[in-house]
Amino acid sequence: MLEEKQIGNIKIIICENKQEVAKTGAEIFAKAIGNNPKIILGLATGGTPVGMYKELIKMNKEAVVDFSQVSSFNLDEYVGLDINHSQSYRYFMNDNLFNHVNIDKNNTYVPDGKPSNIQESCLSYEGKIKAAGGIGLQLLGIGSNGHIAFNEPGSSKETRTREVDLTETTIKDNARFFENEAEVPKKAVTMGIGTILEAKRIVLLATGENKVDALKRSIKGLQIAEVPASFLQAHSDCLFIIDKEASSGLL
Repeated sequence: MLEEKQIGNIKIIICENKQEVAKTGAEIFAKAIGNNPKIILGLATGGTPVGMYKELIKMNKEAVVDFSQVSSFNLDEYVGLDINHSQSYRYFMNDNLFNHVNIDKNNTYVPDGKPSNIQESCLSYEGKIKAAGGIGLQLLGIGSNGHIAFNEPGSSKETRTREVDLTETTIKDNARFFENEAEVPKKAVTMGIGTILEAKRIVLLATGENKVDALKRSIKGLQIAEVPASFLQAHSDCLFIIDKEASSGLL
């Protein structure tokens, strides 16, 4: 394992490149599963976690890690997308992880993007996390505007799972996954910051120079709603795994 550094409450591992970020993250998750085969994982989507999921798939195939008793809760889902839509986060998780490891999909949960009642669905999701015993290890990415999950700038520390409007920055960032920007949903369901902070342990992955400013503000700035990831400073066990490009000027 690479050397950990620390700024305030935030522990930091700086890797050479995004491949090393993926491998380091996978090793941490594999060790956590080995220590507690029934662990509750919080999982993330987007471009950054894909490499880590590939590493975990490889480790599962090699019998290094066993997902058979693991349960998981995903951070978010677009509003209006069916679970079979190629850009839904349920589809993403199946395609990038669940279809390739020995996890029971009945124990994998993703917020419902097309519920009959969004408010009731969000309350139900919170209830399921609580009934499961809470998230033991939560994976996060970070947006270029400092968002975590779909908690956009302006989200308070106390927020819970809810429907949110996506900012133009996030819509533009996610347009690369769609045919064009107009197809990107404008709303999402997301775990709240309060929900995320209740995880026993948090690991955030970030790569690339476009994350430099968000990381600086999140780690070294004030805890403010305009930089949602800054609230991670309040967590007692939070690790950022980042590459050299993303770490510019941080230490």
